[in-house]
Amino acid sequence: MTHPFLDLAPLSAARFASIEDRVARLLSTEQDVVIMQGEALLPLEGAIRATAGPGTTALNVITGPYGQTFGDWLRDCGATVIDLAVPFHTAVTAAQLRDAFAEHPEIDFVSLVHAEAATGNTNPVAEIGAAVREQGALFYLDAVASVGAESVLPDAWGVDLCVIGAQKAMGGPAGVSAVSVSERAWARMAANPGAPRRSYLSLLDWKERWVDGGRKALPHAPAQLEMLALEACVARIEAEGLEIVMARHAAAAAATRAGAVALGGGLEPYVHDAAEAAPVATTLRTPSGVAASELVARALALDPALPLAAGGGAPAKEMIRVNHYGADATRGAVRGSLVALGAALTEKGLDVDVTGALRAAEEAWG
Repeated sequence: MTHPFLDLAPLSAARFASIEDRVARLLSTEQDVVIMQGEALLPLEGAIRATAGPGTTALNVITGPYGQTFGDWLRDCGATVIDLAVPFHTAVTAAQLRDAFAEHPEIDFVSLVHAEAATGNTNPVAEIGAAVREQGALFYLDAVASVGAESVLPDAWGVDLCVIGAQKAMGGPAGVSAVSVSERAWARMAANPGAPRRSYLSLLDWKERWVDGGRKALPHAPAQLEMLALEACVARIEAEGLEIVMARHAAAAAATRAGAVALGGGLEPYVHDAAEAAPVATTLRTPSGVAASELVARALALDPALPLAAGGGAPAKEMIRVNHYGADATRGAVRGSLVALGAALTEKGLDVDVTGALRAAEEAWG
């Protein structure tokens, strides 16, 4: 017998297009949506290489590690890159972008990460989008972590290239991802001699062979199982209601933050202002002299299923991430994380109040 997953009829172009349409509705966008057949790094890199080149002056906002990666790609394309870096414990402001525009009026491209799951901050994209529109620049947004946890509205915010993935707050597969593309972005690609063509990175190939042809024939064999998983994921969000899904993530974030503060033991929110904290994940700073990796390892020894991880990059030694997204945006995941972190801190000889932490988390959940 063959496995039932291996006996599926081929995914039709109509079915593929219908999944794109459902993703577009999730984003409330009238722009073209292309579902690319790979993890979100594929459209993230493809969109930059398609629209940036030696004539581009890019403002690259860095509020976490992905912003640093985008700057590398932009420079590799030959663009002039102006980095706007802010401390990872905060968010960027529209005023900071306007200051950069005033100093560099030649800026014609802006790259930004909406929510940085790695650092736990989220940026005010609506306000930033207004500033970018005033500048007339092309606006590129990484909304991979934020979609499903908070509003992502490319049309309303003036986003020209909005990349999403399903593997975080949407609770779906990692093997496919999507990008919404404005008419301005398509025009920029068409005018860019360095835009990838006849390449897995090429968005223009998708436009010419898929979008412009009325989405009647797929340009290559799709990742069928991942596409069906994405369809099921979107269907689940539609059934629960996007607003309810987002509210659940916001509640998990509020509960984790309140519980961590009440827990004590020197643990504190890494993002200072709760309004700048991402609902997809909460980052916590460990007490002085306590390594985040050791604390997380001990907590996971108590319950390996908890959504806990040590931070990466520069803040790795002092940062813990509580990844309360997707299936882990629940009271149980938050409570379990607080209990395990409390036990790990106790083993380090630190005083904690687990009962108070759980009470604070429950009250914050609402």
